Amino acid sequence: MIEKMTKYSFILMNDQTAGFLASLQEMGVMDITRSQKPVDGKSSSLLEWLKECSGTISRLKKIDYSEDPDFDAIRMICDETPAPSDPISYYREQIESLSSISDGISSVQSEIKQRSPWGEFDSAAIAGLSELGYAMHYYKVPAKALDPQWEKDYAMQIVHSDGKDVWFVIVSKAGEEFDFPVAETAAPAGSVSDSLELLSELEEEKIKVKGHLMRAAGSIPALEAEYASKSAELDLYLANVASESAAEDKLNVLVGFAPAEKDSEIRTALDSMGIFYISEAAEETDNPPIKLKNNWFARQFEVLTGMYGMPVYGEFDPTPVLAPFFLLFFAMCMGDAGYGILLLIIGAYLKYKMGDSGLGKMHRLVSFLGVGTLVVGLFLGTFFGMSILETPWTPSWLKSLCIDGWFPDGKIAGFPAQMVLAVGIGVLHICLAMIVKAIGFTKRFGIRSTISTWGWTLLIVGGIVLTALGMMEVLGGEVMKWSVIALAVISGLAIYIFNTPGRNPLKNIGAGLWDTYNMVTGLLGDVLSYIRLYALGLAGGMLGNAFNIMGTMILDIPVPGINWIFCIVVLIFGHILNLAMSCLGAFVHPLRLTFVEYFKNSGYEGTGTAYNPLANNKTN
Repeated sequence: MIEKMTKYSFILMNDQTAGFLASLQEMGVMDITRSQKPVDGKSSSLLEWLKECSGTISRLKKIDYSEDPDFDAIRMICDETPAPSDPISYYREQIESLSSISDGISSVQSEIKQRSPWGEFDSAAIAGLSELGYAMHYYKVPAKALDPQWEKDYAMQIVHSDGKDVWFVIVSKAGEEFDFPVAETAAPAGSVSDSLELLSELEEEKIKVKGHLMRAAGSIPALEAEYASKSAELDLYLANVASESAAEDKLNVLVGFAPAEKDSEIRTALDSMGIFYISEAAEETDNPPIKLKNNWFARQFEVLTGMYGMPVYGEFDPTPVLAPFFLLFFAMCMGDAGYGILLLIIGAYLKYKMGDSGLGKMHRLVSFLGVGTLVVGLFLGTFFGMSILETPWTPSWLKSLCIDGWFPDGKIAGFPAQMVLAVGIGVLHICLAMIVKAIGFTKRFGIRSTISTWGWTLLIVGGIVLTALGMMEVLGGEVMKWSVIALAVISGLAIYIFNTPGRNPLKNIGAGLWDTYNMVTGLLGDVLSYIRLYALGLAGGMLGNAFNIMGTMILDIPVPGINWIFCIVVLIFGHILNLAMSCLGAFVHPLRLTFVEYFKNSGYEGTGTAYNPLANNKTN
C-alpha cells in the first residue's frame, strides 16, 4: 500500500535556511521539493566532480596485478609510494604515463625486430670507414634470390640469414659509381643492444607506474567517503536553491513531505528549532512523493512496480496484486520443477556470498521465484525436461499432482489442459484488474464519473460468474434466466444511457457503442496474450527434453567412460543454456502481461515520484 504522507510548509529567514536544511538532512525523513538538474556553476561543478569520482572509483576497483609476473616488484613500489593527496588527478596522470610507456614499448619492440638481424652496430666504426673513403650499403633479399656470384663481384659480407631472408652489406669506395641490382634498405639507426637497454628501462618505468596505480587503489575508501560527503552536499545545495523566495528575498518558503507515522517525532524536532511551519495531511493535488509499505512477501516485488512507475498518491499500490501473479506467471513460463531447484540454489548463493549488497539484494526474490517454479513445475509435470507422468521411477502420489493426469488425454474440450489453464488465469487477472479500476476510480473521481466503468465490470465479471454458476448447476434455470436479464439491463443502462450523466442520451449511446467496439477487440487480444504462459513453458520443456535426448544418444557411443563424460557435459551445458533462456522469457513476458494487460485494464497511471528524503547516507 501507499504510506500516508504529511505535507510541511516552512517559512524561514534567508540566514536560517542553510542550518535548517542541514538539520533536516540529519533527520533523514523529509523529502524537500528540489530541482534534480544543475542550476548554476556550483551545482554543475559538484555534479561533474561526482561523475569523475564515480568513474575513478570504478576503474580503481578493477586494478589487480596479482597475476602479473612482476607483482612482487609492483607491490614493493606500491609500499614505498606515499598516499596521493588527490587520488583522482594522480590516477589520471598515472594512466596517461602508462599509456605513453606502453606506446614506447611497442615502438621499441618493433625497432628490436628491425635491428636484430644486423646484430651489434657500432656507429663510430662505420663513421671511421667513411673517413677512410669507403661507403657501406645495406641489403635484405629473399634467400632464394641471393646470387652466389655477388660475393665474387663485390666486397660483400652476409650478416644474418634465417632461412627465409638474408641480410648483407657491401663496401664500396666513396665517390665511385656503384651499381647493384637490388635496392638498398635503410641502415640501422643503432645497435640492437641499445634498443634492448631502452626496452628494459621502459619496462622498469611500467612497473613503477603500476605500483603507483596500485597505491592509488588503496585510496578507494577515502574516495568513497568523499563521494558520500560531496553527494550529500549537492543534495543539500539543490534543496536550498529550490526554495521559493518571498517578501523581497528576505524569507524562504519550502515545502516538504514525510511519512505520517513520523509526525510526532518530526513535530517535536521542528518545535525545538523554533521554526515556523504548517503541517497538514497530503492530498493527491499536492503530488506528494510515494513510499510503498507492503508485507515481507510483496515487498520483494516493489522493484518491479518501480520499473513501470510509482503510483500517484490517490491510486492503489499494484504491488500486492503484481506479486502473486508475477510469481505464478514466471513459474508457468519456466514450467520445470528442476529449474526451480536451481533458482533456489542461486538464491542461496546470492544470500551467503553477496549479502545485501549489489545483486545480493535480489536473493529473496530469486528464492521466491524458485519456490514458485518448483511447485508449479510439479503440477505441470516437468523435471529437467523429463515428463513426470512418463518416467517409471516417479512415485504415484507425485504423478497425481500433474494437471495433465486430471483430464482424459490431458485435454479440456479438445484443447491442452495447460493452455486452458493459462487462458483461465488470464481471464481472472483481467477481471481483477477491472474490479480494481472500478473501485479505484470511484474512490478518486466519484460514482458519477465511473458509471460506465461499473457497467462494463458488472457485465464482464458478472457474466463470467453467472456462466460458472450455471455450468456447476448452482442456479436453477428460472433463476439463471432472470439473473441474466437483470445483469444485461443494469449493465446496458450504465454503458449506453447513463455513462455520462447530464449529457444528451444520443451522444451517450454513440459513446457506448464506440466503447463496445474497443472493449470487445481489446479484451479478446488481452485474453489471448496469456497463451504465452503455456507456450513458453512448453517450449522450455521441449528444449530441455531435446538436450536429454542428445545426452542419451551420446551414451550409444561404444567408448566406455568417454561417452558418459560427453553425456554429462551436454546435459549440464544444455540445461544451463535452457535455464538462462527460460529465465529471460519468464521475466520479460510476465512483466509484459502485468504492464500492458493488467495495468491497462486496471487504469493504473504509474506517474508518481519515489520518496527521496534529504539525508546524509548517500552512497556511490
